[in-house]
Amino acid sequence: MELKIGDKAPLFCLPNQDNAEVCLRDFKGMWVIVYFYPKDKTPGCTQEACDFRDNLQSLESLGAVVLGISPDSPKTHQSFIAKESLNFTLLSDTTKETLKAYGAWGTKKLYGKEYEGVIRSSFIINPKGEIAYLWRQVKVKGHIKTLQEKLKALQADK
Repeated sequence: MELKIGDKAPLFCLPNQDNAEVCLRDFKGMWVIVYFYPKDKTPGCTQEACDFRDNLQSLESLGAVVLGISPDSPKTHQSFIAKESLNFTLLSDTTKETLKAYGAWGTKKLYGKEYEGVIRSSFIINPKGEIAYLWRQVKVKGHIKTLQEKLKALQADK
């Protein structure tokens, strides 16, 4: 079943880069940006993570928390964070259960070949724990700006 705006955000508890458990319920009453990405240290994922890093202050000023999720291990996340000076939490979904719950795991195509993988996706979860907005098959360039504008608009509607 594909998630849509207004649905309850699927709950998750995943290890962060320090192997400490982080759960969506820890952020109850807050705006949460959850973004799913394929792999640490790859060009597109590095660009996306750095865009979140560079815009984190403005997102936090809007009362939002950023959580990046990929199938990479906490150890890989740790070195990615150190290499790129990332200032937000990365979560490890090695079982891909959370990726699947959010529809961020599925069939992809590259050069005509089909394979299973992470579908780059972003979700804004409102303080009630509902999907306020979502993007699938995100193109990294310009996405952070679109996301910030949508977050501001959603908050203005409240």
